[in-house]
Amino acid sequence: MVTESIHIVPLDGEKPSQFAERVGRMYADATVQKDKKHKGQFFTPLAISQFMGRLATPSEKDSVSVLDPGCGLAILSCALIEHLVEDSKLETIALTLYETDKNVVPLTGIVLSYLQEWCKKQGIRMNYQLNESDFVLDKCEYLDSDDSIFGAMNVGERFDYIISNPPYFKLAKDDVHTRSCASIVDGQTNIYALFMAICTKLLENDGQMIFITPRSFASGRYFQSFRDFLFRHVHIDLIHLFNTRKDTFSKDEVLQELVIMRMHPAGEVKNIIVSFSQGIRDLDQPHQKEYPAADIVDVDSVEKVVYLPVDSRDEAILSMFRSWDGNMEKYGIKISTGPVVAFRAHDFIVSEPGKDTVPLYWLHNVVKMLCDHPVQKKDKGQYIKVASETKTALLPNKNYVLLRRFSSKDDSSRLVAAPYFGNMSQYEAVGIENKLNYIYRPKGHLRRDEVMGLTALLDSEMFDAYFRTFNGNINVSATELRMMPLPPIETIREIGRKIILRNNYSIDFINDLVLDYFKIQ
Repeated sequence: MVTESIHIVPLDGEKPSQFAERVGRMYADATVQKDKKHKGQFFTPLAISQFMGRLATPSEKDSVSVLDPGCGLAILSCALIEHLVEDSKLETIALTLYETDKNVVPLTGIVLSYLQEWCKKQGIRMNYQLNESDFVLDKCEYLDSDDSIFGAMNVGERFDYIISNPPYFKLAKDDVHTRSCASIVDGQTNIYALFMAICTKLLENDGQMIFITPRSFASGRYFQSFRDFLFRHVHIDLIHLFNTRKDTFSKDEVLQELVIMRMHPAGEVKNIIVSFSQGIRDLDQPHQKEYPAADIVDVDSVEKVVYLPVDSRDEAILSMFRSWDGNMEKYGIKISTGPVVAFRAHDFIVSEPGKDTVPLYWLHNVVKMLCDHPVQKKDKGQYIKVASETKTALLPNKNYVLLRRFSSKDDSSRLVAAPYFGNMSQYEAVGIENKLNYIYRPKGHLRRDEVMGLTALLDSEMFDAYFRTFNGNINVSATELRMMPLPPIETIREIGRKIILRNNYSIDFINDLVLDYFKIQ
């Protein structure tokens, strides 16, 4: 076992959180990275732990309870308690933790013993209970308890503080965790959302929840039931954003964009503080701004999307989008996912054109402002045979906007769109693979200026900035684009005509044109 080779003792004057981080570094060096990713396990850096701990408002009580589900090495508990003991009124702390990794638990025990000893020196009695059971499966029954006083009584122990860096990994529809939390799951969810949801039911009426999670919950259909549940039980009063993806958990190469949130039991909240740092190095001096709560999340809306602007430019863009009342549905336009599923059509996909073939467009055929075809790539044949088995997956050869459904972690833009015109091919049909979305007019055709205008807007820096305010992952869903506000259709056409007349499809020109048109600095 990995932990058997780790021998470590606290240093003189070392704070418990510093000790926990040192233990974590030793464990990380002895652990295979792949295994940590499989478990969704990423230890929280000291700077972030201390930042999260400082977000807690000290209690007026002399005794408080703390919950740390999925605690890892308990560095968050240590950081929080270090902050809380600054309150001279505090006499006792009851700490409850959960950790299922049998390799980690012995080390967590060492950290907690030192934390207990450290608290004692501060004149505070700290008792802890480290549970090795699965937190979600242990507590999922509370999700369905009603919110009446009688339902609240059934929850049992509640906590003054809940702090967590829960595991992050997607759950299959038939996973036991998914099934146990079915009331808040719609499609494929992530385990961290289940942690957050359950914790809302374990929070004292005047309690505080502090979580660090991916941003993926902020929008999208898969998290809609979760958002609805979350905002019925808590409100967010502070959100911290990291302006870089690679610095936060750099040692562990976590790819998701992360947010830190402080939450309280649901009630009226007028303002939400949004802060951000470039990464860990400037956490001590984050930029902060206060927004009306409805500008960040409209809890009365159906979608309850969370918008996260990081600067005045984002604010201006958000304000402009909210002033538009157009959308795809209003303009008789639809967006759908490409119907060709490669593994199902494998036997019909070929590299070269031939009798009874039509072009097939994949993700790599779509770059900003250009449908590039053919582009030979291994196992990505550029043509598909027309047969009885494929006919239903082929589209009529007419004007479309093709849009990537996924971006790479290294892409500078979330949105990558290209114009496709029916006269680009002499074929009667075209194949669009499942990793692309396509925009079209079901009744009739998209006009050429509409295709160019929509493509330019989607490819623009301005639309990408708007999209990033609510989308924190690499997925570009048709649902999110369907609900995206659009300027008047005549504006879209005018932008398209300007591009056609200039015959300039460079992204620099597109950005300058769009930003100048809408007077965005």
